[in-house]
Amino acid sequence: MISLSGVSVTLGAQPLFEDVDLRLPAGRRVALVGGNGIGKTTLLQVVVGERDPDTGTVSRPRGTRIGWLPQDVVDDTGPQRTVLAHVLDGAAHILALETELRELERRLEVAPADEQAPLLTAYATAQDRFEQLGGYAIETEAHRVLAGLGFAPGDAERPIRELSGGWRVRVALARLLLSKPDLLVLDEPTNHLDLDTIAWLESTLADLPGALLFVSHDRDFIDGLADTIVELAAGTATTYEVRSGTMAAEEGGFAAFVAQREERLVALRAARAQQDRQLAEVERFVERFRYKATKAKQVQSRIKALDRVERIEVPDHRRLVARFAFPDPPRSGRVVAELTGVRVAYGEHVVLEGVDLAIERGRKVALLGANGSGKTTLLKLLDGRLQPDVGTVTLGNNVEVAVVDQHQAEVLDPERSVLEEFRTALDDRHRTRNHRSMLGAFGFPGELADRRVGVLSGGERTRLGLAKAMASPVNLLLLDEPTNHLDLASRDVLEDALLAYPGTVVLITHDRHVIRGAADAIIEVGGGAARWFDGSFEELGWRRERQAPQAVAPAAARTPAPHRPVAAAGSGPGGGGRDKRREAEARNARYRATRELRQRVDRLERELGVVEGEVAELTRTLADPEVYADGPRVKQLVARHAEAKDRAGELLTAWEDAQLALDEAEQAVEARLTSEAGSG
Repeated sequence: MISLSGVSVTLGAQPLFEDVDLRLPAGRRVALVGGNGIGKTTLLQVVVGERDPDTGTVSRPRGTRIGWLPQDVVDDTGPQRTVLAHVLDGAAHILALETELRELERRLEVAPADEQAPLLTAYATAQDRFEQLGGYAIETEAHRVLAGLGFAPGDAERPIRELSGGWRVRVALARLLLSKPDLLVLDEPTNHLDLDTIAWLESTLADLPGALLFVSHDRDFIDGLADTIVELAAGTATTYEVRSGTMAAEEGGFAAFVAQREERLVALRAARAQQDRQLAEVERFVERFRYKATKAKQVQSRIKALDRVERIEVPDHRRLVARFAFPDPPRSGRVVAELTGVRVAYGEHVVLEGVDLAIERGRKVALLGANGSGKTTLLKLLDGRLQPDVGTVTLGNNVEVAVVDQHQAEVLDPERSVLEEFRTALDDRHRTRNHRSMLGAFGFPGELADRRVGVLSGGERTRLGLAKAMASPVNLLLLDEPTNHLDLASRDVLEDALLAYPGTVVLITHDRHVIRGAADAIIEVGGGAARWFDGSFEELGWRRERQAPQAVAPAAARTPAPHRPVAAAGSGPGGGGRDKRREAEARNARYRATRELRQRVDRLERELGVVEGEVAELTRTLADPEVYADGPRVKQLVARHAEAKDRAGELLTAWEDAQLALDEAEQAVEARLTSEAGSG
């Protein structure tokens, strides 16, 4: 079990956090929450060993495997490394076992009889471990993980250098998931994922055998995974257990966390008030008798007591939360934007085909769809950055547009101050306004506006990008992943601001909570189409649940044929001087006593041979790259392969049990016959 005890980290002269205790036993799923810039990423770095604490201890048992996914993945993969090869590196410990098995098989073939027993023992041990780790299907599992993270079957052989930054993050995540470490540490893993992929990741992480520690600002993701929430606030960490109790059962773990935190804050405020009253009484005594000689000893005693008092701190969760106050926009026409017969293609890849849409004033529209389906393309059409190949895009009367791009925070100048960077977005209409007050609305009050952009956290950079885009009064907001890196409190405030905003919003976000709270219409983008749904995210989910579900199998894989069990040949009991009649009687006795067990062993061995042949045939079929051009066939093959592999495992276990029972029965018969012969 990895644990932290009394851990503190100081940045400059300012403590970031102090006296943090954390326990991460196997199976525990911990969500780390807190405001932007509070130290969450630093704490994760301490856990994984990238940074040493200034005080305190971190215990990592020898041999513990830790998987670490930072926000900004820098993975030295080599220019020609393929996606699959890099992902399989995550299972290096499993592949090493396979190499060991191959070597033991080679040695068994040439070893003399008197050396085979220890080799067989070593082989059985390695094979059991290999099976437990899923070694026989490791490549199938790699393809399954890649498919779950949104990769097409053909992407497995692509060089990683061809992928964008977001897809490289997915490759790194796939590698970690395949490795199944003792502790998996993830820093905002959902930032680059679409809704379906987030749901898949959530279910996959829930089944991991090791411990999980993650930072996320996605409330639904936390709800689905965390059994413990650790909040970093006011320089310390507080742990909340959220998988038990009525609140957790009815409203979810995050609601249970909020309720427990409020109860704690109420108790802290009451204790602080009581402490303040007691300290005030002491201070009044000191002031009253400070210069009275007869009370000098009591005064000094109370002054020392005041110095020793540990003041109760009440975390202020509203201190740096952005307010996102939108300027009042001009009134637009009833139809804000209209697309007619729109077609967009990138080379031979058609993203949108025959799209007809009309967005009316005041609507809050969320765009849903897989990454690469055309959501960002649709936003670019609306703001004029992209022209359709066919069709027209028309903005309504008096429409003014502001865009918050998902990469806007990346183009900020790291050498400027927050105030200087903000002023680059202002025109003459804003020169007379108080720019510091405007920045204060986005979580940069006072001296924080003078901080250098390069030292801001990811969430702070996102807030600054929002401030630049939203400083001007506009009536059409196009938001592409505005919640990336925003902390939970800031997301809630942004959601409230969008609801209060009188203009029109078209929003891309993978935060299900924000979609539910802010959107009153959905556009589903995919397969070249953009389908309008006039209702909420909850209503869309209800409609989907009523439709017959279609099972989606993961991408297939190429996996080596499973090993057949290696067994030592047993020598039958010999007659050794017995007459033929005695030998015949012994054989008949053994046969009668073990007949049913022998029949069962033989039947299971025949069935195992048939199923293993089916697994081998399916494996050879899945090794053919041309198979992956036919998606439905791939799904069927993978499903059949998984069923056959599971059946082979069941038969192997049954065969081993039957063989063991047969051996024990033969030994019992032999012992009885030997005893009878001795007594005769």
